[in-house]
Amino acid sequence: MNGTHPWLQTWWDWRAAGNFIAGGSGSGLLLITAVAGLLVGPVAWLTLLSLILVTAGLSLVWLELGRPWRFLHVFFNPHTSWMTREAIVAMPLLILGLTGVLTARLGLVWAAATVGMVFLYCQGRMLIAAKGIPVWRTPRIMGLILTTGIAEGCGLYLLLAPWLAPDALTATFPLVSILLLVFIAGRFFAWRSYRSGLQGNAPTAALEVLHRSSPAFIVIGHILPALAILSGLLFPGILLISGLVAGVTAASAGWFIKNVIITRAAFNQGYAIEHAPARGGGHAGPGTKPGWD
Repeated sequence: MNGTHPWLQTWWDWRAAGNFIAGGSGSGLLLITAVAGLLVGPVAWLTLLSLILVTAGLSLVWLELGRPWRFLHVFFNPHTSWMTREAIVAMPLLILGLTGVLTARLGLVWAAATVGMVFLYCQGRMLIAAKGIPVWRTPRIMGLILTTGIAEGCGLYLLLAPWLAPDALTATFPLVSILLLVFIAGRFFAWRSYRSGLQGNAPTAALEVLHRSSPAFIVIGHILPALAILSGLLFPGILLISGLVAGVTAASAGWFIKNVIITRAAFNQGYAIEHAPARGGGHAGPGTKPGWD
């Protein structure tokens, strides 16, 4: 019964993963840049980079379309498609953000960041709506998508601020560092909740992929950035180095686990056999669900 076993989907590949990576990180960075702006005012280059990331993610979706020049069709189903809603939400996000950059108005950056959180929510709902993929359709994935997006944004801020906003780094490092600690803690518990909810509700092969990926995700994405941040707060002389380490590890771990979930653990549910066929005059045997514990 090999044909009944779950198999890895191939419709969403690295380009789809790239949308969740770039779009999630861009939305998170936009929010953190707006928060940092409360202390130092609008940070134009980081805001602009946030918009570029969101645009890059959407461009990868465009490349994934079988007929990319029919991309306008993605706007035709807002009443049923979360992908359509994501694309629609992206328009005011980009307009508000770009206007905020050009006018140096923090209020517009905050408006864009608020829409960015709606954009991030749409990404989570896109996965939940994919009913044929058990590791996507669980509602618990929403917490993971939201927390990792914001954690990635904190990481990118700490990583890039020394070059794009050096005057703002010292004033904003404590605030962004604490936010990073909060959201990597939230991501850790969201990850545990996500994996716990999949036990018995996902194919064995998918669970094995997540199990193998978990140690690296926890160590690189949570323990290392937490240690780096605490070191930077305790020893201001290594603030720059600790921020770089925390930023790289926090962001890259989020990208890693999104790629795992989208491209490596995305097994469909396969087919269940409700009753084994009867032979001769015998009775039907018990059913089975190949590929599941």
